[in-house]
Amino acid sequence: MKPVAIVPVAGAGTRLRPHTYTTPKALLLVAGKTILGHILYQLRAASPEKVILVIGPGAQGDRLREYAAAAREDFRIECVVQEEPKGLGHAVAQARPEAGKAPLLIMLGDTIVQADLGALVQEGSRVGVSEVEDPRRFGVALVRDGKIVQLVEKPDKPISKLALVGLYYIQKGPLLFDALDRLTREGRLTRGEIQLTDALQLLIEGGEELRPFPVKGWYDCGKTETLLETNRALLDQLAVPVTREGVVILPPVALDPTADVSAAVIGPHVSIGPRTQVRQAVVRNSILNEGSNVRDILLDSSVVGENAVVRGAYQRLNVGDSSEVEYS
Repeated sequence: MKPVAIVPVAGAGTRLRPHTYTTPKALLLVAGKTILGHILYQLRAASPEKVILVIGPGAQGDRLREYAAAAREDFRIECVVQEEPKGLGHAVAQARPEAGKAPLLIMLGDTIVQADLGALVQEGSRVGVSEVEDPRRFGVALVRDGKIVQLVEKPDKPISKLALVGLYYIQKGPLLFDALDRLTREGRLTRGEIQLTDALQLLIEGGEELRPFPVKGWYDCGKTETLLETNRALLDQLAVPVTREGVVILPPVALDPTADVSAAVIGPHVSIGPRTQVRQAVVRNSILNEGSNVRDILLDSSVVGENAVVRGAYQRLNVGDSSEVEYS
């Protein structure tokens, strides 16, 4: 049976404000694509029956729904709404009516993981892990004899250095939904939320075998600094040569064909989105989101939101959507 992929994208993205006041975190640009665009591209290798996006209510949810409707993929994309932010486990549980009895492939909507998803879904339930120096910010897995024996969400005293990277394949999908239902019925919360990690621990305690799936390429898009780090890392790997008359391009650069760029020096490590205008500017190590306007400026280590206008002087900026910044 083909897996059903679940991608939770309902989070408010508070660490990426001001951008996420108006733009869903998953639709921010990184290395020439939206974060969600990278995730959907990766999911092709797993040949899912469909992808279920767990979105929030309101305008941001509507934008994600529109994006899903316009996406051109080899699988169906459906949306379900998480009405209240009650945790990752609660978000995944909202997909139960659409997922049926299929195996589940879960990928977090603010993390780009480079892994062989085709291999991941071939045999048994597995959880993506990567060794980190400080695992206290993550869910953590304890492994013995090739099997995961314990999972703990953001432990004060880590039981290992194997962090959960936000990639899960659960062969018996209904059992995971049953575990999430149990957490809800019993009011079992961790840090005030229904956690996916706790549901997976219930599976282990019930005799299900979960094995670690080592992941080397793991890129966080949860805050501005890590978004720029991910942009640099992915451009180094994925960028293709681009040229534009009258523009000096220092690779790697991702330049949308619809962007209007002239009399500029672009790069290295710059992503420029659709309908962006850049005039008489030097831009490096930055992300310019769709429709932004940058001119007469040297811009470094900056993220410019959709339809924002920036002009006038050298600055390091973090400018939200529909803003205007001018120096004279």
